[in-house]
Amino acid sequence: MATTTFTKKRLGLETPESPAPPPPPPGPPASFPKKPKIGQTKSRKRDIPEGLWTKCPKCSVMLYDKELDENLKVCQRCHHHFPIGARERIHSLVETCSFQEMDAEMTSLDVLEFTGVASYATKLQDYQKSTGLKDAVITGVGKINAHKVALGVMDFNFLGGSMGSVVGEKLTRMIETGTSKSLPVIIISTSGGARMYEGMFSLMQMAKTCGALAYHAKQKLPYISVLTHPTTAGVMASFASVGDLIIAEPGAMIGFAGPRVIKDTTQSELPPGFQTAEFLLEHGLIDAIVHRKEMKERLSYYLDYLTEGQRQMASLG
Repeated sequence: MATTTFTKKRLGLETPESPAPPPPPPGPPASFPKKPKIGQTKSRKRDIPEGLWTKCPKCSVMLYDKELDENLKVCQRCHHHFPIGARERIHSLVETCSFQEMDAEMTSLDVLEFTGVASYATKLQDYQKSTGLKDAVITGVGKINAHKVALGVMDFNFLGGSMGSVVGEKLTRMIETGTSKSLPVIIISTSGGARMYEGMFSLMQMAKTCGALAYHAKQKLPYISVLTHPTTAGVMASFASVGDLIIAEPGAMIGFAGPRVIKDTTQSELPPGFQTAEFLLEHGLIDAIVHRKEMKERLSYYLDYLTEGQRQMASLG
């Protein structure tokens, strides 16, 4: 059976079909932005102003400098001890306004007229300007709690704390002052050793300081040696290692020659922790390891013990 279809028409509403629009003219080929090279991209890392933050070399934590200074340059997380200047250390130990500095204007002379990349005289001027010190040690008399002491503090920022004629002379005068006034002597060491710019004159200071300490010991007066990072070479081989009591800060490098020199000389592997304060405490060279924030109270405690006999003799008249 055939199927019939019907077409519905609307009268008067037919509209003629409009012709199709012509195609647009061909334009330039599509372009895509080039991917920037890695070297051309701008870093999103924000610039950190200098002098505000310090990265701890042990635990890699960023430390706010103001908080670090308030904590005596000790990391609050891992207790790493940063280097600290001589005046900052003195301020942390002695009573306010009790420290009387000795020989503050004594300066080194270029006796050998040493020359190299820069002359010794030029180096002295540069370090005096950058550190505000005349040489690598500050000496004087002050009070630690109730104890009046003769105190010498070295500063590694001045030519690596190296010991030249001035360092030896200032320490010797300080020791002799302590002996004449019956005061305990405390020396806080940090040094790379004898100052090569002064040749034999610097090596003579080893004997001179130890001689003064020998006279001090004959008077039965105590001498406490405090070793900080680093204490090496001629300083460690002289006055730093002859204390009645030898204490050190945690993690301090202490020794004579460097570990690489010792390894090459002995042709043997060095034990773990070699030349650290912890290693030397275990092997009996030092008597105690003291945290920097506890140093003042521990020194006062040790002085109580070491001067007890002296106080008893004074009380008996």
